Amino acid sequence: MPLSLHAAFVPSCLQLLGSMKHLLKKAEDFCRDNDISEETLLHESLADDMLPFAYQIKSTAVHSAVAIQSLSKGVFSPDLNPPPEDFSGLHQCIDQAVEFLETVDEETLETAIGQPMMFKMGDFELKFTADNFLLSFSQPNFYFHASTAYDILRAKGVKIGKADYMGRMRKL
Repeated sequence: MPLSLHAAFVPSCLQLLGSMKHLLKKAEDFCRDNDISEETLLHESLADDMLPFAYQIKSTAVHSAVAIQSLSKGVFSPDLNPPPEDFSGLHQCIDQAVEFLETVDEETLETAIGQPMMFKMGDFELKFTADNFLLSFSQPNFYFHASTAYDILRAKGVKIGKADYMGRMRKL
C-alpha cells in the first residue's frame, strides 16, 4: 500500500510539535533556574542575521498547520506577524497547530494531491502541486525551524539532547 500524503506529513509534524512543547518547558525552567528573563531567551539566535528562537517555534506551527490550511486557498504566504512575546503565547501557538492537525483526515489531504499550490511573498511566486508544496517546501522548512529552535537552546546552555528533539516516536 502506498504511503498517503497524510502519513508522510501529519504524524511527523505532531511528533515534533510535541517536542517543541517539551523544549519550551525546558527553556522556561532554564530561565527560572538561571534568573534569565523570558524576553532574553526568546530573542536569542545563532547568528546576527538569523531570526530568534520565538520565530523558530512559531514557524513550526506555520509550516505544519498553516501550510495545510492554505491548501484550500491554493496559496501560502509567510506569516510576517511577530512571534508571541512570551512562553505562554508560544505554547498557545503550538497547541493550536496540534489541535488543528489532529482534525486533518487522510481523505482531505489525498484529495489535495496534484492540485495547484503557490508560495507567494510580495511579487515572488513559486508554483507547486499541493503535495509537492507540503513535501518539498513546508516539510523541510518545518524541520529547519524545529532544529534551529533546538540548536539555539543548546547553544545557550539549556541541558537538552537528541531525545528531547526526537520526542514521542511511533513504535509498535
